[in-house]
Amino acid sequence: MSLQELFDSKPKKKSPLPENPDKRAKGRFPSWLHRPLFKGDNLFDTNSILEKYNLNTVCEEAKCPNRLECYSKKTATFLALGKECTRNCGFCDIDFNKAPLAPEDNEPTRIALSVKELGLSHVVITMVARDDLEDKGATHIAKIIREIRNENTNVTVEVLTSDFSGDLNALNIVLDEKPEVFNHNIETVRSLTPRVRHKATYERTLLVLEEAKRQNKSYLIKSGLMVGLGEKKQEVFETLEDLHKAKIDVITIGQYLQANKKKLRVKDFISPETFKEYEEYGKSIGVPHLYCGPFVRSSYNASLLKDIAVNKIKKINLT
Repeated sequence: MSLQELFDSKPKKKSPLPENPDKRAKGRFPSWLHRPLFKGDNLFDTNSILEKYNLNTVCEEAKCPNRLECYSKKTATFLALGKECTRNCGFCDIDFNKAPLAPEDNEPTRIALSVKELGLSHVVITMVARDDLEDKGATHIAKIIREIRNENTNVTVEVLTSDFSGDLNALNIVLDEKPEVFNHNIETVRSLTPRVRHKATYERTLLVLEEAKRQNKSYLIKSGLMVGLGEKKQEVFETLEDLHKAKIDVITIGQYLQANKKKLRVKDFISPETFKEYEEYGKSIGVPHLYCGPFVRSSYNASLLKDIAVNKIKKINLT
């Protein structure tokens, strides 16, 4: 089953592909973006547990192409603070609302219990932007981290947060809970940021990441970006350089896919060879860990970071 079939219920007529593999026809995905349909009891078990606790996931709300694979592995990325965002970014399919419902007081407990029932050893918590709240949702995220640890032992926690509108006090509320991995995505290159992101800025993202690194309360600092939005290779290299200067430990790069007709169109389908070029450049300038590829998403296979974080903890404890 292809990604096209996941997103479109109406089949489209096939059209010949251009010679340039990075500039395929918009209505058809290239061969490297086709994959089998994942099956298995775990897929349904995961879905039923999420429904049982009435939880939102970024997998569903953002129409992630990896959701069937992740569900089949009995994992999901939790979406906290509701499923409506106060920002309307050009790439994201999460619903927009200037005044979403208030955060649910028992959501942290429901997430913690579902983590226990799923048997997760590494948990990823992401959030909608909540610019309507005084603390931008930071206190709620902090409570989720505490509840997860109260209900689960030997669990590592990764948070993927908004920029909290640049409020470093709000950022510190989350960092004070010492999540093993702190993630905030830069999303795209500098020149495309005003068109791709509704409110966040390139420089403010770097500020948040630099502050998170300076605080030294998380073992790994992580960020990611999408490609295929019309950026130039040199711009991706420059973004990698900026993230490296901010001392980011983990960088992800994946293919942007248009979630619906109202969102930004895909400009290029980036070949696996180009992703490899980005990975090799990142390594050449000293980025410790890179995950680059068409299906890579910020939280895709995030559990791989558990071993990296644990090893780093062991080294710190030995010194």
